[in-house]
Amino acid sequence: MAHVGIIMGSKSDLPIMQEAATILKELGVSYEINVVSAHRTPELMFDYAKNAHTRGIKVIIAGAGGAAHLPGMTASLTPLPVIGVPVKSSNSIDGWDSILSILQMPNGIPVATVALNAAKNAGILAAKMIATSDEALLQRLSDYMESLKNAVIESAKEVKA
Repeated sequence: MAHVGIIMGSKSDLPIMQEAATILKELGVSYEINVVSAHRTPELMFDYAKNAHTRGIKVIIAGAGGAAHLPGMTASLTPLPVIGVPVKSSNSIDGWDSILSILQMPNGIPVATVALNAAKNAGILAAKMIATSDEALLQRLSDYMESLKNAVIESAKEVKA
């Protein structure tokens, strides 16, 4: 059973959104991944958002470019936390349209928003949300953070040498 649902508005978003899947796999968090367009398949988006929690999904990561309605519309339909990933797409206004579409949600319909193309951070944030009730995952996240620290320390030694 998947704990994180990763959805994107178009297959062209997959290279970015795959980064969320990769870090979730590394952290041992189950996920599913799918294309669900807010504009081209609204019925599918409604069904996905309204029923994800009944299938065991705990967090939804939604990535979209351009007008980027997928994260916000998904959040309006689900009781689950939604993390939006603005994707810089070919029809984008340098990514700003996506960022603002996801970030500027009305009160009552929050979407946690990561940086442009930062699906990896969305995966980490989803894992942290789930780790509030999963001690083993919390430890894996602590170990991951320690590995980041150690990588910086090693880089500093290389620079000094």
